Amino acid sequence: MFKTVTIPESLRPHDARFGSGPSKIRPEQIRALAEGGATLLGTSHRQDPVKHLVASIREGLSDFFSLPSGYEIVLGNGGASAFWDLACASLIARRAAFGSYGSFSAKFAQSASSAPFLDDPVIFEAEPGSYRIPERTEHVDAYCWAQNETSTGVAAPARRVEGSLEQKALVLVDATSGAGALPVDVSQCDAYYFSPQKAFGSDGGLWVAALSPAAIDRAYSLAGEAERDGSTRWVPPFLSLRSAIENSRKDQTLNTPAIATLIMLAEQVRWLNANGGLAWSTARCARSANLLYQWAQASEYATPFVNDPQARSHAVVTIDLDGAIDAKQVIAVLRDNGILDTAGYRKLGRNQLRIGVFPSVEPDDVEALIRCIDYVVERL
Repeated sequence: MFKTVTIPESLRPHDARFGSGPSKIRPEQIRALAEGGATLLGTSHRQDPVKHLVASIREGLSDFFSLPSGYEIVLGNGGASAFWDLACASLIARRAAFGSYGSFSAKFAQSASSAPFLDDPVIFEAEPGSYRIPERTEHVDAYCWAQNETSTGVAAPARRVEGSLEQKALVLVDATSGAGALPVDVSQCDAYYFSPQKAFGSDGGLWVAALSPAAIDRAYSLAGEAERDGSTRWVPPFLSLRSAIENSRKDQTLNTPAIATLIMLAEQVRWLNANGGLAWSTARCARSANLLYQWAQASEYATPFVNDPQARSHAVVTIDLDGAIDAKQVIAVLRDNGILDTAGYRKLGRNQLRIGVFPSVEPDDVEALIRCIDYVVERL
């Protein structure tokens, strides 16, 4: 039976949503949904009003990421987990190498392992709490890893593997919880892809990718291969990147998208760009994350889970608690006081807090959260 602790209202965050995904949605996004939804919700996504909305997202993200010449913003249905399967069908030609250092980076590798038309992937593993980027490997045509491992709070560089250009191997970076929160030079990637329910404060069910000319060429080449007689490659329409590219160029998606997700995403992209774009959002996330890391390092009962300061995420912060303190009880008391979604990743199984510090989260609310945690622990 958990003990009840009432946190004084004066200590609590103004907005107490700290989820690592779904993440906080700003009130302005809800207003945009209420205002724009009156004319957009329940209408065809292949007509101009919704297509103009999609165009604004594509243009806004192109500006936000300072998209290199020839790169395109492409949208598709299904979220980043669908993109893993799509990449197996439409971007990996024969064999890929993966960095695997947490639940989500491992899942893409598992998808490639199960694809019957691909050779077994090469896996570069690291223990949770650290990362390992794949190294140059012969006969590999794609290198894949996560910029931010949501399950552990580890951030990895998004950069080309040495020699990958000479191999004509693509670099595919899962940026689901990193995009918008961590710095990136998109020219270092061929597919920098994410779902909008993290830093972009929207709902899931959609994937967005910044694609290089090489990735676009690969998608068309593999689609053509699948259409040839005798090919063993399977590219179903839902997993066809060529189809997603062609639909995105028309400012639409293959299947009906959630219009509410598009409205909230468009508002978030507008807000981020108006405040200073990627440089502003990454600095804001770094400020919030460092408040938590500095507190944990000075605390008698809390410690940053990720040992290497250079690998500590500025998007998702993981903090281990001393064994004498039950993290589940702390989390339950915080939730009873309206402070939400501070639990560690369930499969990691640590006595841990996990706190999303995406751009929508106010740094002042992070400071208030720290005060609340200390208040609760002192009384348990």
